[in-house]
Amino acid sequence: MDETLLRTLTPTVIGILVRRGADFAAAEDAVQDALVEAVRVWPDDPPRDPKGWLVAVAWRRFLDATRAESSRRRREVLVEVEPGPGPAEAVDDTLALYFLCAHPSLTPASAVALTLRAVGGLTTRQIAQAYLVPEATMAQRISRAKRTLSGVRFDRPGDVATVLRVLYLVFNEGYSGDVDLAVEAIRLTRQLAAMIEHEEVAGLLALMLLHHARRPARTRTDGSLVPLAEQDRSLWDTRLIAEGVDVLQAALARDRLGEFQAQAAIAALHADARTAEETDWVQIVEWYDELLRFTDNPVARLNRAVAVGEADGPRAGLAALAGLDPALPRHAAAAAYLHERAGDLVTAARLYTEAARSAPNLPERDHLTRQAARLGAELRRRGGRSNPGNRTARVPHY
Repeated sequence: MDETLLRTLTPTVIGILVRRGADFAAAEDAVQDALVEAVRVWPDDPPRDPKGWLVAVAWRRFLDATRAESSRRRREVLVEVEPGPGPAEAVDDTLALYFLCAHPSLTPASAVALTLRAVGGLTTRQIAQAYLVPEATMAQRISRAKRTLSGVRFDRPGDVATVLRVLYLVFNEGYSGDVDLAVEAIRLTRQLAAMIEHEEVAGLLALMLLHHARRPARTRTDGSLVPLAEQDRSLWDTRLIAEGVDVLQAALARDRLGEFQAQAAIAALHADARTAEETDWVQIVEWYDELLRFTDNPVARLNRAVAVGEADGPRAGLAALAGLDPALPRHAAAAAYLHERAGDLVTAARLYTEAARSAPNLPERDHLTRQAARLGAELRRRGGRSNPGNRTARVPHY
């Protein structure tokens, strides 16, 4: 079975059924039934026109379900417009499905799950594995999303910004189980970039490529995290970096800067440095300032504070950090790093311990615990005294 072909055809077939009059939930159910039938039949009897076969089977399944419903008038109308045999319609509705799945009435979590299911072609089990939740829980989440969209047609879609936010969330889920969500998000964003010419779509694609290029160096063989400053840069994927930079430069040339382009520019500056010491922190701070023109995201402000600490010294970084809510995720880790850079090892050790307790995942918790233990050992060696000249800290970018 060519699973890639099935995954590629799924959104197109759903779109055809929706344009013929099926609501989204019913169309998605019918296509899933058709995919199950394809898995059963195709290995022994592959069709000459896979898309046409899926459309025909899915439409029949939809009509079967419709005939079982109570509204006789609606059933008869749909039966009457059933198309005759022949080639499937040459219309690609993938983009419309992106926007439908990112409908403003859905929560971000539901939109991400529905996008992975309907457009990405993942099974409920695969999505549940990626989110580390029971399959039944994910099935309920997807069912609620489909009920919310019941009756919604293509004239009530979400906007580009919503679609991009969904794809960004998918990418940030990373990878787990047998489906790599980072790779899946890149695949979906490539499709979107090929369909519409939009600077922020290109910016998001560039951001994903540049971040993903560093993935081989981000963890050790035992699964522990490797901070950016300590990564073996020879492991970075130079092909992805070059592609990401090219995509970003083409977007920036249109002179319509946006949030994702600014984030991609920051990632490009990290990727451009041959060593951690050669990182252009001054320009990174300037790009963070550009980013904050588009979003007052506190996480962006936290990352800017760390960059300021690199560009202008740790005390400047701590001053930039002072105005942020200490409850912000990774605030304690950033503060610990900057305090260590400033030579206050006692405070840094305490903050690393605090950061470990609130870490969002096990690898990050273990990394922060090791940082706290390292400083604890150093303080015991010195008899509890900090060293104002200490410079052994590693920047907490992953």
